[in-house]
Amino acid sequence: MIRFMMAAAVGSLALAAGCQPQTQTQTQTQTQTQAQQHWALVVHGGAGVIERGAMTPEREAEYRAAMAAALARGEAVLQADGSALDAIEAVIHGMEDDPLFNSGRGAVFTAAGRNELDASIMDGATLEAGAVAGVTQVRHPISLARAVMDNSRHVMLQGEGAETFAREQGLEIVPPAFFFTERRWASMERALGALGLAIPDRPEGAPAPAEIDHGELDRDAREHRFGTVGVVALDRAGNIAAGTSTGGTTAKRWGRVGDSPIIGAGTYANNASCGVSATGTGEYFIRLTVASRICALVEFQGLDLQAASDQVIRDELSAMQGDGGIVALTPDGDIAWSFNTPGMYRARQSEGGEPVVAIYGDED
Repeated sequence: MIRFMMAAAVGSLALAAGCQPQTQTQTQTQTQTQAQQHWALVVHGGAGVIERGAMTPEREAEYRAAMAAALARGEAVLQADGSALDAIEAVIHGMEDDPLFNSGRGAVFTAAGRNELDASIMDGATLEAGAVAGVTQVRHPISLARAVMDNSRHVMLQGEGAETFAREQGLEIVPPAFFFTERRWASMERALGALGLAIPDRPEGAPAPAEIDHGELDRDAREHRFGTVGVVALDRAGNIAAGTSTGGTTAKRWGRVGDSPIIGAGTYANNASCGVSATGTGEYFIRLTVASRICALVEFQGLDLQAASDQVIRDELSAMQGDGGIVALTPDGDIAWSFNTPGMYRARQSEGGEPVVAIYGDED
């Protein structure tokens, strides 16, 4: 009885003050309005000495179309109120299947004649992350990285153990020859020849040798494309996620692993600051912890995203003589990219805006 009288009194005071009690529908509408946010997306497909005139017009058109398609896959997920994590997978799946990129099916070869794939993903809402290194039979390493995050108590798995986990998770397993491309094999042969190392046997199941455009190999060598693909996404719930996938560097040896699967170096996401995906000479990105460093400058020093990105990439990374670039995104939809190479394959889109695709350093 006392509780009832107190509640009635409080209700009377509210009415007297001109405050009407909210209905359930009004409360739900307010909650939806507060939670509603515009989505945003930014993608990269590798950085390097990418200069005007170095590619044929046909090859340039292929790259621009591939980057536009990557945006379209992410847009489809985010526009349907999908999560940033789902958008990451959708974008990178297509890039892992596209021989234009050094990731998945277009991956470069190690000195042993293998495609060894690395990937990572991070959820900015929870700071949970997953990563894999040196896998050779998983069609989509980014999905394996997510499975590590979602379905294991670990952050990183590597090699045979990672592939055993992939089978247990029901992920698609393919023969190593699935990733073979003549272009990447020829680049590996050229690199090993320059190092004075023996050429390995062609992988079992690889197609018969095909004629290769050596001018294209020359362009590849000049371009020094790092090959990593990556994306940062912001969904309508206001959550950020970042993901990265790569085949590493041509003719790498001794089980070398770069920055792409290392959380804080090649990939980082935190709703308190930003999300970052990187591409470049991994050893420098690891030493500088590039991805998390940019987010720390935003969170703790109050730098805007572009200023933080430029400080780390153009100043600090360059001072170490490292090269590469990043794409980044904040929870309020601010997008940045920064690179200290002549070019970087990159694209961005915000809800309600037009897609932007760029390659060269003099493009917005």
